[in-house]
Amino acid sequence: MKHYLLSVVTPTGGQPPEPAALAGIMRDVGAFNDELREAGAWVFAGGLHGPETATVLRPKDGDVLVTDGPYAEGKEYLGGLCLIQAPDLDAALEWGRKAALATTLPIEVRPFVDQH
Repeated sequence: MKHYLLSVVTPTGGQPPEPAALAGIMRDVGAFNDELREAGAWVFAGGLHGPETATVLRPKDGDVLVTDGPYAEGKEYLGGLCLIQAPDLDAALEWGRKAALATTLPIEVRPFVDQH
């Protein structure tokens, strides 16, 4: 099995859903995670705080420069992730489709390097 990263793409400055809608999304995400576990595809999943909570570490002249804030400003940011295992890209894309429907957000699917 190969490993794939499902990245949840969140709009910067977007408004959170109303409580009733958010409850439905969280229910759907929970069901998605349960389905991943039952299929033996789940490795890890989690949400992230907003990019304003980020700290960036950059190597510079043999030292490391520490700065607050996101690596890059953008219209979207990584809002969460799910690490899965799947036999091939088609299977990973199917999990990504299900994740997009559950989260109501875009999902980027990427394979890890050197997976045989």
